[in-house]
Amino acid sequence: MSGKPIRKIVIVGGGTAGWMTAAPLALKLGKSCEIALVESPEIGTVGVGEATLPTIRYYNQALGIDNADFVRKTQATFKLGIEFKDWGHIGNRFFHGFGDFGPAIENRSPVMYWLRLASVYKDMPSYEEWSTATVMARANRFMEPYGDQPAATNAFSYAYHFDASLYAAFLRGYAMERGVQRAEGMINEVEQHPETGFITALKLKDGRRIEGDLFIDCSGFRGLLIEGVYQTGYDDWSAMLPCNSAQAVPCEKVEPLTPYTTSTARSAGWTWRIPLQHRTGNGHVYCNGFTTDEEAGRVLLDGLDGRALDEPRQLRFTTGRRRKSWVKNCVAIGLSSGFLEPLESTSINIIENSVGWLLEFFPDCDFSPELANEFNRLVSQRYEYVRDFIILHYKATRRDDSEFWRYCASMAIPDTLRHQIELFQATGRVAIYDADGFGVASHLSIMMGLGIMPQAYDPLVDLFDLARMKDHFARVHDTIRQAVDAMPQHGDYIAKMR
Repeated sequence: MSGKPIRKIVIVGGGTAGWMTAAPLALKLGKSCEIALVESPEIGTVGVGEATLPTIRYYNQALGIDNADFVRKTQATFKLGIEFKDWGHIGNRFFHGFGDFGPAIENRSPVMYWLRLASVYKDMPSYEEWSTATVMARANRFMEPYGDQPAATNAFSYAYHFDASLYAAFLRGYAMERGVQRAEGMINEVEQHPETGFITALKLKDGRRIEGDLFIDCSGFRGLLIEGVYQTGYDDWSAMLPCNSAQAVPCEKVEPLTPYTTSTARSAGWTWRIPLQHRTGNGHVYCNGFTTDEEAGRVLLDGLDGRALDEPRQLRFTTGRRRKSWVKNCVAIGLSSGFLEPLESTSINIIENSVGWLLEFFPDCDFSPELANEFNRLVSQRYEYVRDFIILHYKATRRDDSEFWRYCASMAIPDTLRHQIELFQATGRVAIYDADGFGVASHLSIMMGLGIMPQAYDPLVDLFDLARMKDHFARVHDTIRQAVDAMPQHGDYIAKMR
């Protein structure tokens, strides 16, 4: 038996999270349910230029968005992964590419076979040369994957860089075309049912009153509903992820247009570089306990490769998550639910998942607590797995040139991450806790890139003839090189989409 259906959804906050939530709800429920979004121009959004994961493509596809139209209207570029500089040790450089290191061999990662070859042949090229995405990125080449059979032309994935404000505006148009009503104003009061505690309405500063059945909190760090009303509490992970500040600034674009994000480790954190069609997004994530805001700003501006287009914008944050993202008839999505620094571009991915889980466990007006419990379990789990992956970047460092990096090397880490590191060091295997999150190839890229090399490899690899294995790797290597050489430059590929 089904209870009373939800007839009105109210989303609090616009920006990336608000409109990413509104768009799929409008597509799915727009004909049966009224959807309103309340935002205020007096409250700024955090988005300063976004890098994403490949899952953003599936989000856009689910909405039926035309790819070329999206690229034009959001000033987007393509992203094949992240280049890391000076992580692990100064002078270190490695790449986290989207995709595997060639086809699996007997259901095992080809890196396991590479480990055997590298132990015998000291002139064996780097494992990265079997990552099509990495070879493409280093050559500034790009084209979308094609072909039905496994080949170098489709052995990679990709995401996007885009202007967050333009993406929010793009989705706002999409959502409003499908019936979402936008209300502009400041929320002055939240009304609740005297017995159940459910939110019944929002009262705006100008006296307007907006009633609803389901309220979605996309209000950012302040968590206007989830924390302001329900005081769900916050798990603070600052001891394991000490960065608590960021400064962001755009600069003029420079050529060539690179198809990847760049992350450069600094003395008290790291800086990002995100190339867009019309400008380059830059930022410095750092811990203000190990440097000053003035020094962080200087490091940021000194590292720009184009003229700054504005003054750096200051941000503060506390890494962690709400203890509950769904309470009664209120669901928090985006920064109101939690925050993990943008080192691996996971913020938008968590929004995608949260919206997907909301639709999967969509309630009626009875708001079964079991639905909220499952939603909260999934969201909490995703935050924890991403947390561990980001901590790995800091913990596996050999840098001792600053107090910040010495702290990171000695800090306590979750048992789950410790097990992953120890298992890989001993055997070359990777423990994957989240099948829908970062996979084996991603963990291999980060751990080996940071210098964690296995002491052994899978003994079943020894069942394969060494000479035949080397020939196979040589053929794959040549195939990747030939395929990449035939691809257009990244900037040229985008120019054809304009």
